[in-house]
Amino acid sequence: MADKKSNKRIKSLSIHRPFIYGTTARPFDPLRNPKPPGIPDDHTHSWEVFVKGVDDTDITYWLRRVQFKLHESIPNHVRVVDAVPGKPFSLKETGWGEFEITIRLYYVSESNEKPQTLYHHLRLHPYGRTEEEKEEMKNGPDGGVVKSWNYDEQIFNEPYESFYEILTSGAMPASSMKGGRGGGKQKGEKEVKMERSEGGVLARSAMIPLTNRGPEYPFSRETEQCEIEKLKKALVKVEEMTRKTKEEMEKKEKRLKELKAEGAKA
Repeated sequence: MADKKSNKRIKSLSIHRPFIYGTTARPFDPLRNPKPPGIPDDHTHSWEVFVKGVDDTDITYWLRRVQFKLHESIPNHVRVVDAVPGKPFSLKETGWGEFEITIRLYYVSESNEKPQTLYHHLRLHPYGRTEEEKEEMKNGPDGGVVKSWNYDEQIFNEPYESFYEILTSGAMPASSMKGGRGGGKQKGEKEVKMERSEGGVLARSAMIPLTNRGPEYPFSRETEQCEIEKLKKALVKVEEMTRKTKEEMEKKEKRLKELKAEGAKA
C-alpha cells in the first residue's frame, strides 16, 4: 500500500519505464555448450527466461517479484524470483521442446498496483521471416544461440506521490522533487548522483541508448529509427499494391457491366 501520508495520486500524469523480457536458448555442444552431468539424454538445449532493464539498468525499484509459469511437465513448474538490486529476474533450465511461458509481474508495495501478466513463447530453434534469416541465426558466430527478446514499456498512470519519488529519484536531483517536484534545493539536502550505464542510460529514467552496441544490447533509438523506416517502406509498398488491386477491380467491374449489357441485348 502507498504511504498514508502520501496516499494521493498525481492526476493527469503517466510515467513509463522500458524493460526487456524473453528467452535465450543454446544447443548443447561438446565444445561451446557441454551438457552438464545428470541432464536427461533427450534434453537438447539449455535456456534462460528473464525480465530485465534496457541496457541492464536496475528495475527492482519498481518491480519486486516475477513469477514464471513453465510447462507442467517440468518439475516445480511455477517459480518465483524475488528482486535482487542490480540483477535481472531470471531462471535457467534445460529441455527439448518449445512452449508458452506465463510471466507475472509484481510491483513494489508503494505502487499499489495489481500484478500484470505477460506471455512469451520459448524458442529453441532458429526462426525468422525468411530462410536466410533462419540460416543466419543457426550459423551465427555465437554458436546457434537463439534469442527471442521483446522490448516493452511499463506504464504507471496517475502514480501515488510516494511512488513517483521512487520512480524518479535517480533521474533528477532530489531538489527537483520538493514542493510539487519543483523549486530550489532545500537546506541540508544532498544531491542525488545521476549514474549512467555504458549506453548512456540514466538510472530510474525512461531512457534507452541512442545507438546499438552489439547483439547483447539490441534496443536503442537507432534500432527504433530503423524499424520506423522499414514500416514506412512497407506502407508505401502496401499503398502501391492497394492502388493496383483497386485498378484491377475497377477494370473487372467495368467488363462485368459490359457483359451484362451485351447479355441484355441478346
